[in-house]
Amino acid sequence: QSLAVQLLKLVLNCLNFDFIGNSADESADDLCTVQIPTNWRTIFLEPETLELFFDLYHTLPPMLSQLALSCLAQFASTRRSLFSNPERAKYLGNLIKGVKQILENPQGLSDPGNYHEFCRFLARLKTNYQLGELVMVKDYPEVIRLIANFTITSLQHWEFAPNSVHYLLTLWQRLVASVPFVKTAEPHLLDTYAPEITKAYITSRLECVPVVIRDGLEDPLDDTATVFQQLEQLCTVSRCEYEKTCMLLVQLFDQNAQNYQKLLNSSSRNPLEITVQEGRLAWLVYFVGTFVGGRLTYTSTDEHDAMDGELSCRVFQLISLMDAQLPQSSNEKVELAILWFLDQFRKTYVGDQLQHTSKVYARMSEVLGITDDNHVLETFMTKIVTNLKYRGRCEPVISRTLQFLSDLSVGYPFNVYAFNSLHTLVFQQSKHFPFLGISDSYSLTDLRCRTVFYTALTRLLMVDLGEDEDEFENFMLPLTVSFESVTQIFNSSFEQDEAKRMLIGLARDLRGIAFALNTKTSYTMLFDWIYPAYISVLQRAIELWYQEPACTTPILKLMAEFMQNRSQRLNFDVSSPNGILLFREASKMICTYGNQILSLGTLSKDQVYPLKLKGISICYSALKSALCGNYVSFGVFKLYGDNHFDNVLQAFVKMLLSVSHSDLLQYRKLSQSYYPLLECLTQDHMSFITSLEPRVLIYILTSISEGLTAVDTIVSSSCCASLDYIVTYLFKHLTKDSKKTLRPRDVSPEGQRLLHFMQQNPEILQQMMSILMNTIIFEDCRNQWSVSRPLLGLILLNEKYFGELRATLIASQPDSKREVLSQCFRNLMEGVEQNLLVKNRDR
Repeated sequence: QSLAVQLLKLVLNCLNFDFIGNSADESADDLCTVQIPTNWRTIFLEPETLELFFDLYHTLPPMLSQLALSCLAQFASTRRSLFSNPERAKYLGNLIKGVKQILENPQGLSDPGNYHEFCRFLARLKTNYQLGELVMVKDYPEVIRLIANFTITSLQHWEFAPNSVHYLLTLWQRLVASVPFVKTAEPHLLDTYAPEITKAYITSRLECVPVVIRDGLEDPLDDTATVFQQLEQLCTVSRCEYEKTCMLLVQLFDQNAQNYQKLLNSSSRNPLEITVQEGRLAWLVYFVGTFVGGRLTYTSTDEHDAMDGELSCRVFQLISLMDAQLPQSSNEKVELAILWFLDQFRKTYVGDQLQHTSKVYARMSEVLGITDDNHVLETFMTKIVTNLKYRGRCEPVISRTLQFLSDLSVGYPFNVYAFNSLHTLVFQQSKHFPFLGISDSYSLTDLRCRTVFYTALTRLLMVDLGEDEDEFENFMLPLTVSFESVTQIFNSSFEQDEAKRMLIGLARDLRGIAFALNTKTSYTMLFDWIYPAYISVLQRAIELWYQEPACTTPILKLMAEFMQNRSQRLNFDVSSPNGILLFREASKMICTYGNQILSLGTLSKDQVYPLKLKGISICYSALKSALCGNYVSFGVFKLYGDNHFDNVLQAFVKMLLSVSHSDLLQYRKLSQSYYPLLECLTQDHMSFITSLEPRVLIYILTSISEGLTAVDTIVSSSCCASLDYIVTYLFKHLTKDSKKTLRPRDVSPEGQRLLHFMQQNPEILQQMMSILMNTIIFEDCRNQWSVSRPLLGLILLNEKYFGELRATLIASQPDSKREVLSQCFRNLMEGVEQNLLVKNRDR
């Protein structure tokens, strides 16, 4: 057995080998094609090869037979071009024959490992072969019947190997999706079996509900990622013989809804039975949403749209039934399912001009009086407001509702009136939305959803805002009142907790508003509203509560959003000093926060990110936006003796030196804000970089050196760019000093200082050159262009070391490859001149 294990593992590793070096994503194994070498062809053409592995599966114990099935899955994925058409048909026939044998003797499939590998094997058959080829196989009718029965049995035993169901649904999804393209006369029989698969999935999920609730098992609905993935696959299968699927769903929905109403109206309400019924209804709503969302324009018919109308009516009626029970009772799973359905309905039947005459509305107008998408929008609006008003305690429902509102506000395509009415409705009701309050009974994290809410609301405002400042002031009135209250609290002996909660909420609200204001006119209105009175309140909050991230994070994120010059919204008029004023405020806030946070001293490992590094990363992000935004002339500060720019750069250095190199790369958000900021500084502010003390320079250059090999391409690309700017600066000053010109040149003290530093520490640039050369030659380089940019400058500054490095790299290769690598180096430097012009770099 030990020998058999090793042999099977060896075969599997050979079949898994990446023959053409395309480094496929191993997690996407269902898309795999095995690029078998042509000289292996004779082995694959021999029918005995496949027979051997099928025999091994039948005779070996489960641990070994599982490996045999894994090998067969790879055999099924052999590239098509290895065979001629007759050879491929024969090879497929042998695979199908083996599948038939396994399904006729299914004892081995009771082992979960075997079962899983067999499901993968089945999915691979359709990945690599067309339905037209499968139906031509002699045993196809019998095999498709056996596979259908196997799938139905698997779905009914939902608790057994749930992760394997994905592969079975993948097989059926791809089979059904191929039906329109089959040209052969042979029957594919999918119209017989696909509805059975859909029925088995639906009924098995409804039957699992009472078992899950009564036995306290893990609810499949809680794993939404898996549910949505399976529903997406099922939606394609369900469209085959759609009439049968709809009839089944209508029957089940009516039956369960009636039972639910009876339970609600009975005098002895059984909570357990009600919960079971609500669980079933949640699944049914997900199914309806899936099938409605699966409508394809090119294959859909009026009859199918009418059926969608029948199904949708029932969900809209269920919404009324559920909302009628508020505020006494509410079921989170049903509400999440309803929101999923509404979003699918929106994508399919709302907004597209061609859908106005859709048959989906014929049935809905009879039953519900919903005649077109405008009426549907009104239903959406009512539902959104109801959820915000009564389900404020349920964070998943609130966040999904707000996401739905946000999606609606992005796509206002056709009826501004409908959106204005939503704005008015929401605006009138907002004082009743619990999550907008500052009650102590809500945790501070509950306030996060306010940002999404105000983004959506502001997008609706922008539909008609134009230059109407009165309308904007009216919109901002609730926030104005809140800010005035906070200002009064600050000016008296104030109640800290209340002020803090109000400010956190305001910062989140304002960030949502600022995010949605993408025009110069609307952003200027916001700036005039907040500056100077209210922004000073935020500055005060940072001073007071610097060690409370729940308060500082939203305020710093708000400032970072203000600094974003998205869509050129910060390009103020030439007579306006707003750009400089905004930067000064950001500088004050970053300096205040930086100085205060450093006073905390050494923090424990679990506190260092939330208390310090997260805030620093947001400060860096805000500073980067300001430096790259093109709305501030930074030379003005020095010219007029304003120290705000110098102060913020010094704060940047102080915060940086308090962070270890390992933390810089370990915390993704920190590295993704620090390295792009460093790129901005090296691009436009080299005079600042050269003025730094040697220890700071060494810190920064070491951080670049370590970031060059980072897995994150944002980090490694920014490191390459920063290095390129530094090397280019050095090279220019070196060549400038060596040139003799008629006109006397001023020797730049900054350039001299950096040159002197590099001459004292030559190993820094040499190490970086070595890292880049090793990355290019030996690693799978994902950002080759970025890596190539600093290379020429490094070579020209260190020609002697480059020669040594080249010799070392060539010597490290086997004899057979040395000449090849030597020729590559010769090609690299062929025709290259002693300058860093773009033409020379690109050679």
